[in-house]
Amino acid sequence: MNLQEETKFLMKKYQISANKNLGQNFLIDENVIQNIVEAAQISKEDIVIEIGPGLGSLTQPLLEKAKKVIAIELDKKMAEILQDRFALYENFNLIQQDILKIDFEKMMKEQNIEKENIKIVANLPYYITTPIIMKLLEEKLPIQSITVMIQKEVADRLTETPGQKNTGAITYCVYYYCKPQQIMLVPNTSFIPPPQVNSEVIRLDIRKEPPVHLENEELFFKIIKASFMQRRKTLLNGLANSNIASKEKIREELERLKLPENTRGETLTIEQFAQLANNLNKQ
Repeated sequence: MNLQEETKFLMKKYQISANKNLGQNFLIDENVIQNIVEAAQISKEDIVIEIGPGLGSLTQPLLEKAKKVIAIELDKKMAEILQDRFALYENFNLIQQDILKIDFEKMMKEQNIEKENIKIVANLPYYITTPIIMKLLEEKLPIQSITVMIQKEVADRLTETPGQKNTGAITYCVYYYCKPQQIMLVPNTSFIPPPQVNSEVIRLDIRKEPPVHLENEELFFKIIKASFMQRRKTLLNGLANSNIASKEKIREELERLKLPENTRGETLTIEQFAQLANNLNKQ
C-alpha cells in the first residue's frame, strides 16, 4: 500500500476529511517526505518537535530516525488517530494543543528536555506560517534548525536576502536569527486535497551569533516593522509616523548613511538597519 492509498484508507476508516479551517492538506508524496527528513538531518541524538502532524505521514520516518518525536497537534480527532497509530513507539510523545499557545519552557521541562539537539520539522498550515515561525524565533528556544514545508510565495520571502525586491519585515527577522536555505519545490498534486498553490521546503539553521551588532534589539525590530507597515511610504515617513524619531532626526541619520530621503525600507541591508537602530538608540 503506497502513501496515497494509506491516506485514503485512514480517512475512510476514521471518517474524516481535511479541515479547511485548520489549513489541513495531507501529504501523499513519499519522495517529498524522504527529502524533508533528509534535509532536517535527523539522527538518534535529536529531539524532533513536529508541528501539526495530521495523519502522521511524516511522523513515522521521523520516529525511525530520531531519539524522540514530540508531536503537537491541535485537532482532537487527528490526535486520537496519531495516538492509535504510534502507541507502540516508545519515542513518541503527543501534545494536543495550539502551537501558538504553548509555553515551550514549561513543555520542555515536562518532557525532560534540556539543551539537547532539538529540531523543528513540520508541514505548516499556510494561514499561520509566519506567526509560528516568529514564535519559535522570538522565544529564542534552544533549537538547532527549523525544516518546514510552506507556501512557495512565503518561502521565497523568508529565504530572500535582505535588501532585495521580494523582502518583507519577516525576511530581516529570519535572517537575523537564522541562515535560511531553500530545499525543494513541492507541487500541489502532492497533497489530498490539493491546495491552490505550490509549496516549498526550506530549512532555517539557527545562528549561534547574530550577523550584526545591536545596542537595542527591540528598537531594531521596531524600526524594521515600522518600515514595512505601509510599503508605499518612504522610510522617512514610515519611521516618523510610527514615532520612532522626529523627521529631522531621521533625515539626519539617512544623510549619515548616505541614503536619499525617498529611500524605502525594503532597499536597506540588515547592516544598514542595524546602524540606523544603533544611531537612533543614542539620541
